[in-house]
Amino acid sequence: MFLVDTNVFLEILLKQEKKEDCKRFLSNNIGNLHITDFSLHSIGVILFRYGKEGIFQKFVEDVIHTTKLLSLPMELYKEVVNIRKNLNLDFDDAYHYSMSKYYGLKLVTMDKDLETRNFAESEICWLL
Repeated sequence: MFLVDTNVFLEILLKQEKKEDCKRFLSNNIGNLHITDFSLHSIGVILFRYGKEGIFQKFVEDVIHTTKLLSLPMELYKEVVNIRKNLNLDFDDAYHYSMSKYYGLKLVTMDKDLETRNFAESEICWLL
């Protein structure tokens, strides 16, 4: 089971260099994919900024059928702060890492900031 980071979806939606690798991963793991509310909102903010509201709408329609939307319970936000302090991560990385730990999911990312941390292979799947 996987928690897919924002950057994996954006790679596809913005037609970037690694989009085929990301598409392949998502296609091969349908039924095992999760997205955070934070990622969904971030994707919306970015696509709206670029005037791509139609792409966001299509993305939401596609994701509803293949990906489970997750939220972090309010009482666990203190853990986001602890992870930020202990691992020196920014908010979105600390949030996604907290979510992956809480739900017992492997975080799938292309985030080079996370690459410099010593995460166990069981915790993170890199699509670099």
